[in-house]
Amino acid sequence: MQLGVIGTGRMGANMVRRLLQAGHDCAVLGRREEAVASLRAEGAAGFTDMAALVAHLQPPRAVWVMVPAGEATEGVIGRLAERLAPGDCVIDGGNSHYREAIRRGRELGERGIDFLDVGTSGGVWGAERGYCLMIGGPEHAVQRLEPAFRSLAPGTGAAERTPGRAGEPAAAERGYLHCGPVGAGHYVKMVHNGIEYGIMQAYAEGFDLLEAADRDEVAETERFDLDTAAIAEVWRRGSVIGSWLLDLTAAALHEDPDLEDFSGRVADSGEGRWTVQSAVDRGVPADVLSAALYARFRSRQTPTYGDRLLSAMRRQFGGHGESG
Repeated sequence: MQLGVIGTGRMGANMVRRLLQAGHDCAVLGRREEAVASLRAEGAAGFTDMAALVAHLQPPRAVWVMVPAGEATEGVIGRLAERLAPGDCVIDGGNSHYREAIRRGRELGERGIDFLDVGTSGGVWGAERGYCLMIGGPEHAVQRLEPAFRSLAPGTGAAERTPGRAGEPAAAERGYLHCGPVGAGHYVKMVHNGIEYGIMQAYAEGFDLLEAADRDEVAETERFDLDTAAIAEVWRRGSVIGSWLLDLTAAALHEDPDLEDFSGRVADSGEGRWTVQSAVDRGVPADVLSAALYARFRSRQTPTYGDRLLSAMRRQFGGHGESG
């Protein structure tokens, strides 16, 4: 199918590459000509002007927006709305707040334009591994875009089948899911990222404890000089706490066992805060997720070895620097 993609950063460009490899017709819009030219050389049509992109696409158009959440997404969708026509579809694949998705869906709907909010997880590894997609929006628009979702998702080979499941694999088993109406996709992705905070914090605290095992204040008979990189490696094999985040932790520690490349100032990109606020709004206790968020705030004042590991994990899965 034909798909327009706005945003040629890490996520957007890799998504285009995965779509091209699956045989889709992609047209990209980016601010930097060199980034657009790179994707053009790989088979995409490339533009730096939105009107030219829209004119290139065949109705009914589908345009996937992969730019930073907030003002950038708001501006792009606003300009798109002026150029698209009834029957077209806008997909927001960034980390927008689910309430913003609900509002945008209503506003675009008044113009006859479909809107899908698609929480997208996969980071800088998505081109190779695929992307977990959490989709909100009208059923007919989801069905129209399903070929693209199938190509972007990891597929059934990404995990062993859950015992008891039989027959044709469901969309969720392939790595994408229509979660509900507009807003549901970003809501599920928000909670996903809140959980991510908690898991990362658990690893960080555990490895902080391992690194502290030979401190002077510990009784000499109880001191252990532990190889944290080797421990991460052995835990990857058969341990009940194995995960892709642990795989990335092991990679980070192998590259830099002392994490000297990191200050330990751990940024938060918004979803953790939104998750905690949603828990407050709904009266749902979220002790671990709240503590993980506050730990990131604390890291900006008194960073620890564990905080440096958190920064290392963020770089591994998302290419994030410590400032954002």
